[in-house]
Amino acid sequence: MAREELTRLTGNGNGECGEKDCPNVYRTASGSFIVQGDLSDAFRPPQGEALVEIPEAVLREAIRALGW
Repeated sequence: MAREELTRLTGNGNGECGEKDCPNVYRTASGSFIVQGDLSDAFRPPQGEALVEIPEAVLREAIRALGW
């Protein structure tokens, strides 16, 4: 899946990162979410999965963008 196929919910100039490529939340056409953030080693996830860490403000921005 290409980034262009995703709806970017955060990082559109309102947060701490502005329009830079930093922690973001995206929505797919099927309604699921893609989270971009700093790699985390909080615990070892199952094979094929990864952990990322995003600031609370990024998640709040995504929720606002969805109107929740």
